[in-house]
Amino acid sequence: MFTVLKKIAAVAVVGAVAATAGVAMAQSPQFFRIGTGGTAGTYYPIGGLIANAISGAEGKGVEGLVATAVASNGSVANINAVKGGSLESGFSQSDVAYWAYTGTGLFADQGKVEDLRLIATLYPETIHLVAAKGSGIKSVADLKGKRVSLDEPGSGTLVDARLVLGAFGLSEDDVEAEYLKPGPAGDRLRDGALDAYFFVGGYPTGAISELATSSGIELVPITGPEIDKLIGEYTFFSKDTVPAETYAGVGETPTIAVAAQWVTSAKLPEDLVYNIVSVLWNDASRAALDAGHAKGKLITLDTATTSLGIPLHPGAERFYREKGVLK
Repeated sequence: MFTVLKKIAAVAVVGAVAATAGVAMAQSPQFFRIGTGGTAGTYYPIGGLIANAISGAEGKGVEGLVATAVASNGSVANINAVKGGSLESGFSQSDVAYWAYTGTGLFADQGKVEDLRLIATLYPETIHLVAAKGSGIKSVADLKGKRVSLDEPGSGTLVDARLVLGAFGLSEDDVEAEYLKPGPAGDRLRDGALDAYFFVGGYPTGAISELATSSGIELVPITGPEIDKLIGEYTFFSKDTVPAETYAGVGETPTIAVAAQWVTSAKLPEDLVYNIVSVLWNDASRAALDAGHAKGKLITLDTATTSLGIPLHPGAERFYREKGVLK
C-alpha cells in the first residue's frame, strides 16, 4: 500500500519567512523531522501527510520549512530522539508520552523527559489482539498457554500488552511469549507458528488488512469488568470499537485505545511551532488528511488538546487559545 523506504521526504523548498517586525527576509531551509513508526503501521503514512502539509512548497505550508517523515521504532524511540535532538518531533502513544514526562512506566529507569511537549493529539490508537482464524481464542483469558507476540522490547505496545494480560490475571509466564514487530508477527501467524499478537495503532492498518484478506484473522475482544477496572486505574486508556468489516470477515469488536500524539521539545522556538500548528489546521491540510488516510478524518482541531498527559508546547498552546479550543 505504501512504498517501503527508510524515510519519506515531503517537498523540499527554500522559502522566505517574515521577521517579527513583518519584514520578509530570505533564509536557508529549516529541516523538521517527524519520527513515525514502522512502514507497516499507521504512523508512517500519517506522518507523510503531515510532513507534506507543513512543508513550505508552492505557496503552502510554513515558508522555509522542509519537513520529512522518518520511519522509526515508534513511540519510545521517537521520544528518545526528540530528547537527544536527532529528531525535531515525533509521534507517540499518549501513555508512553505520560510515562516519559513523569519518569514512570517505561521510563522509570531513565528519569523524566522534562522538556517533552505536545503539539497535538491526533487520533485514537486501538489495541488490536489479532488471532489466527480458527484458533479458538475468544477472550484475553484464552491466551493462556498460547504462542503470543507482545511486540518488541522497548515498545509501548509491549507495556500495554502486559497491562491487558495482567487485567485478566495473566503474565508473560502464562503464555509462550515472543517479542516481534507487527510485520514479522503477522508472517508467523500466517505460517501457523504463532497463535496471536498485539498491535497498537489506528485502524485499518495495512498489514492486518492484508493478513485478513490472504489467510483470515479474528480480532479478540478486549472487554469486560477486568477492562473496566483497568481503565479506571490507567486513565490514558479509553473504550473503543473496531467496526464490522474494517478487516475482511471480521465483525464488530469491542476493545480499548490510547491516543496518538505529536510531540516535540520545549527547546523549539515558540513561533516555529505556532506556525506549524496554524498550517496543520488550515483548509488545505484538512482536505489532505481527509483524502489521504482513513485515520486522517479523525485528526480534528476539536480533539487536538484531549488526553493532555504532558504540557502543550507554548507555540501550540498560543494557537489553541486563540482559536478557543483552550480556555
